[in-house]
Amino acid sequence: MTSPPITSRLLDIGWCALVPFAVVAVYLGLGTFAVLLIGEPIVATSVLGMLVVVLVGSVRIHRPRWLAHTPAPRPESEIPRFGWTVLGCAVLAFLAGQSLALWIHVTAGSAGFDASNQIRHAAGALATLLLTLVAAPAGEEALFRGLIYPLLRKRVCILASTLVSAVVFGLLHGNAVQFAATLPLAVLLALVYERTRALWPCVVLHLGFNLAAALVPAQMLGVLANPVSAVLLCLAFAGCAVGLYRRVAGGTERGTVEGAEGESAMQ
Repeated sequence: MTSPPITSRLLDIGWCALVPFAVVAVYLGLGTFAVLLIGEPIVATSVLGMLVVVLVGSVRIHRPRWLAHTPAPRPESEIPRFGWTVLGCAVLAFLAGQSLALWIHVTAGSAGFDASNQIRHAAGALATLLLTLVAAPAGEEALFRGLIYPLLRKRVCILASTLVSAVVFGLLHGNAVQFAATLPLAVLLALVYERTRALWPCVVLHLGFNLAAALVPAQMLGVLANPVSAVLLCLAFAGCAVGLYRRVAGGTERGTVEGAEGESAMQ
């Protein structure tokens, strides 16, 4: 027996609020404990990221059906062609996010962003590189694309799952500058995960994004710190994301997750 439309809609909204809140609450609780235990925030965050990888990875390996959702993705033979589109969108996601973030920082400033930079500098280059290039890409992808997004997709559509997980991902960074910088990336990564049902492409893209942010000179990106560049690049990325969404949504097959115990639609 199906639920009435209004009841079902309210349950969907509640699910979209409950899943990210519960997962992030546990994550922040573990993070607070790690900081108290280790004392160094950057190192503690790196340790937490690796712990998340282990925990989520264990669930995905031993209980894959808990995170499986329908419809099933298209055959892997079509993914390479999809990859070129993703690379183009990734470049636009980086430029749009950086342009908007720099504009916000120049015009309004961000005490949270400045404090985050000070913590990274105090931790040293090695700890910061470990966090930026290893722990953050792996841990955040395990948490958001490996856990939160699949749980959302068990009840709501691709669009809702993408937007909710992307907004929560941005908010977790704790300041407006990083929220703006990471929001386009999060939208892209959710669509990539929906298409591939694998975490490694998301980790690679996330790593590339962080590496570009660290290596591209600030002076080069500084020319984008204006409203015209920010709006144009965000519109360009939005167009790319809509096209990618249509390919992802149209490239799935309706059906249910089938198979004996131990089988999974998530490869």
